[in-house]
Amino acid sequence: MARLTAPAGDRFAHWPRGAAIAVLAGFALLLGAAAWTYPSRPAPKPAAASTVRPAERDRDLILYAAIAQRVAAGESYYRAAVTEQRARGFPVRPGAAVRLPTFAYVTAWLGTRGLAALGAALALAVLAAWWRRLGEEPGGPPRRIAALALIAFGAAMATRPAYAMLHEVWAGMLLALAFALHRPGRWTGAWLAAAAALAIREHAAPFVLLLAALAAWRRDGRELAAWCGLLLLFCAGLALHWRAVDALLVAGDRASPPWLVLRGLPGWTGNLVTSSLLHHLTGPLAAPLALLPLIGWAGWRSPAGLTGMLLHLGYGVLFMLAGRANNFYWAMLVTPTWFLGLAFAPMALRSLWRSARGA
Repeated sequence: MARLTAPAGDRFAHWPRGAAIAVLAGFALLLGAAAWTYPSRPAPKPAAASTVRPAERDRDLILYAAIAQRVAAGESYYRAAVTEQRARGFPVRPGAAVRLPTFAYVTAWLGTRGLAALGAALALAVLAAWWRRLGEEPGGPPRRIAALALIAFGAAMATRPAYAMLHEVWAGMLLALAFALHRPGRWTGAWLAAAAALAIREHAAPFVLLLAALAAWRRDGRELAAWCGLLLLFCAGLALHWRAVDALLVAGDRASPPWLVLRGLPGWTGNLVTSSLLHHLTGPLAAPLALLPLIGWAGWRSPAGLTGMLLHLGYGVLFMLAGRANNFYWAMLVTPTWFLGLAFAPMALRSLWRSARGA
């Protein structure tokens, strides 16, 4: 009878007392470690104010805009990208130092106004898709308004006009759409959105790997084949991309510093804070708040909750292992959905506290 009274979608309701105490203690230690280890000098953010003069804008954003302008003028993407990066002192080797060409071609084709219209349409599609999915998930309907507000909070930095040239912004919004559209057995829309994200930024691959693993766990051979096929197409395209870059390299071209730098927990918290509105708070306060959604994702007992917990934990491990401090914007791949977990955090903490007390 006690199980029948548990709120829908509540993973921690009626947990064993010892397990609940262990989770609460471990999560408290994680938040304390986040506050203690947060870097005293986090990476600087790209200038986002509309009043910033072009000469003061972030160098990466200026680079991507210059490449798109040359492509719009009819120049080959690879020649434009390598020439611009070389002239501006950016590394061009290995091939991963040069972005995939998809977004430059889209920008050249649509122009500034078209890109803004596409971004607005994508944002509305993400909110609509999540409204529908939350209505179908256990525990989701009463939290839909709060969850959508938190999605808007997580995507607030990404939707600023000055960030329109960041590849991670578009890939992150497409992944948020793919996440919302995915259902076991109904994955075509999610596949198309994830494919678009992968074509823009290779860092979307962990999302595809996760959905492939979940399909394998469900023994859904058709969906597993679809995600594996997408990964094979991506690997083939990436190989062609690296080959095209290598063909233009010359002796003395600058090589990129390593991305595998093992930053640890500050890599995760620093990326999340700097890529979200939490950067307005002081580090010891912002870092624990940045990890608070984790308990909400863990406590939401639903297909979306499980996917979200595994997805964001996986990217958290990636941020701890790879990416320099100035690669903080990688977190924009997940910030549109990460803070949604806060909508379920009160339920999770309340149930853990009751279970820990033996209630």
